[in-house]
Amino acid sequence: MAISEVTPTPGGSRPGLKREIGFIGLIWASEGSIIGSGWLFGAQGALAVAGPAAIISWVIGGAAILILALVHAELGGMYPVSGGTARFPHYAFGGAAGASFGWFSWLQAATVAPIEVLAMITYGQHYSWANGWLKIKGGQHIVTGSGLAVAVGLMAVITAVNFLSIRLLARTNSTATWWKVGIPLLTIFVFAIAQFHGSNFTAADGFNPYGAKGILSAVSTSGIIFALLGFEQADQLAGESANPKHDIPRAVIGSIVIGAIIYILLQVVFLAALPPSQIHGTWATAAFNTLTGPFAQVATLISLGWLAAILYLDAIISPGGTGLIYITASSRVSYGLSRNGYVPSAFETTNRRGVPWVGLLTAFVIGCICFLPFPSWRSLVGLITSASVLMYAGAPLSFGVFRSRLPNADRPYRLPGGTWISPLAFVVANLLILWSGWTTDWKLGVAILIGYVILIANRVFKMNPTTPQLDLRAAQWLPVYLIGMGLIVYLSDFGPLKHPWFPLWWDMVVVAAFSIVIYFWAIAVALPTEQIQRMVDEVVVPEEAGIH
Repeated sequence: MAISEVTPTPGGSRPGLKREIGFIGLIWASEGSIIGSGWLFGAQGALAVAGPAAIISWVIGGAAILILALVHAELGGMYPVSGGTARFPHYAFGGAAGASFGWFSWLQAATVAPIEVLAMITYGQHYSWANGWLKIKGGQHIVTGSGLAVAVGLMAVITAVNFLSIRLLARTNSTATWWKVGIPLLTIFVFAIAQFHGSNFTAADGFNPYGAKGILSAVSTSGIIFALLGFEQADQLAGESANPKHDIPRAVIGSIVIGAIIYILLQVVFLAALPPSQIHGTWATAAFNTLTGPFAQVATLISLGWLAAILYLDAIISPGGTGLIYITASSRVSYGLSRNGYVPSAFETTNRRGVPWVGLLTAFVIGCICFLPFPSWRSLVGLITSASVLMYAGAPLSFGVFRSRLPNADRPYRLPGGTWISPLAFVVANLLILWSGWTTDWKLGVAILIGYVILIANRVFKMNPTTPQLDLRAAQWLPVYLIGMGLIVYLSDFGPLKHPWFPLWWDMVVVAAFSIVIYFWAIAVALPTEQIQRMVDEVVVPEEAGIH
């Protein structure tokens, strides 16, 4: 279609976003988010939770995320708008549901940069000059006063890079991602050749010491899902893609396939390379659990000092690159939320380079605040994981609505078997929430309540001239869904009860049945075709025309 220059809105500078990102920039945006601090810690954490059966956990996690990615691929091709992940539920269910899933999306994006900074500082403990940045408390390494100052400084650097034009940002991230992908591949190759103890797969207390619960728990709680997060970044940058309808589906699917293969191989070589002295006793209590820089320290133990030096450098580049792209994403999500009227209109303001700078500064401030209640890498993992999968849950629901209400809409990528993959994806998202456990999920509940306070304040004090309809009828399933999932987790084998109402396996059956009911209920009460099309025409089409 013809692209025209956007007309600035009255009262603010808004030259609009610019379509400058090609396929490589999109897939590397997603891959750069997937290969972050998760690869530096994920294999260690999964091995402690599930033993060598963690390999199965990675396969399950990769399959789960791929199912969700397939749904996103069709949606991103249909509606290539900035912050798309947060906006699809808005078109399908209106204001109340759209605001909710938009908050989940922003919460996830804004908290990733802080955890990547904490990863950089944690690996930095290898250097004597950084020893004062962390202290051990409650079995975790948490930031000290000086460490907090360093963390804020690193957040400032990541934010500053985002003030470049999106083309320079994409090039910066693409360059970093070549490194980020290359170093794990180098590690896999060198570890496999240098030291491969096949006996490690049955060492300590066996291959699968903790049974099915250990395998499933590892998927959500040890960093596996967290490590695989990020494929949606191509969707978030859809409004700045040069050829979105064809490049976005390929970028979304390709990034998760590449990432999953890399992580599975990393788990195998980490396990096989461990010296026998690191795995005495049980997997949960073995010595390797005390390593603060798992891959780098194992490289040192097996006389690969040169590789260890590279890995300590990578511990700066990989998390830094992921933090960079998530700061970008959070500003684009807040841009999208503002376009829909959920947050103040100031978040739509862009500078002459097309950068939504208000969103960037907000993400910086919130990211720095996160260091106070969550001062360690592991303290943030659970919250980010559960917020992410809750955000992902909105995509299958939106997919089902668009297939039902807009069957003839243009779909550059049409997901084969979408009518059954979509409800399956919703079930998968809710199983991931179940496996996260009650300790994590109740904290997410608090974050959700805070979000509703913010969204209500924006509406009450009229901080955005766009006032979306709440469409409460179309969102009637939402409170039942949120409260119902919380109750199921509490009463399940992953909850706090000594005698759960829903023991292992039965809890998954209950989640699946509950998910199917919510899925078809949501589709039945979704907005009518005419209203969905009107909202798409009001937001998507003008945005495509206004981005140049």
